Amino acid sequence: MAATSGARSPAAVGGSPPQEIQELDETVVATVLRDLRNVAGKLRLVLLPTGSPEQTLKELRNWDLWGPLLLCLVLSLSLSFGAPAGQVSLVFSGVFVLMWAGAAVVTLNAQLLGGSVSFFQSVCVLGYCLFPLVIAAVAGLLIRNGVVRSVLVVAGWVWATRASVVFMQSLLPPSKRALAIYPVGLFYLVWAWMVYVE
Repeated sequence: MAATSGARSPAAVGGSPPQEIQELDETVVATVLRDLRNVAGKLRLVLLPTGSPEQTLKELRNWDLWGPLLLCLVLSLSLSFGAPAGQVSLVFSGVFVLMWAGAAVVTLNAQLLGGSVSFFQSVCVLGYCLFPLVIAAVAGLLIRNGVVRSVLVVAGWVWATRASVVFMQSLLPPSKRALAIYPVGLFYLVWAWMVYVE
């Protein structure tokens, strides 16, 4: 969840008093809709990055954990549907543990290599970039053809890796980018394998 201030006071124009916007005064529905719009905007950045790289990075630096949490929930449910009857709860909880622990390890690796990325910002980006593999997992529930599923999973892996690499490489020294990008590809490769064998 991104940290937001309770009140913002724009500067007065023409002598009129500044207006205060109280986020605490808005309804729950307005808050949820605002958060869902933010999640949709970040997912659009991952799937169709239309702006300049600077605009994309600026938007992704405004981190939140709602989107990754929703994507992790959808992925957990879709992988659980394909799990054997006795392992449904194990698969469901395993997806959450692997997502957050894996993102933490990849982030720690980037920080140890001298990257200027914050922990939650990196977890946010890695979670949002999981979206192509979530699409492949949901499509895999409907499509049982092995060749089509393989193509979907490979495309999802390439897309997820490329989307996160665009963000990660801009925050690392050029001499150490390969060392930070390799674990990112490996992180999504594990997810691609899990989606394929569901």
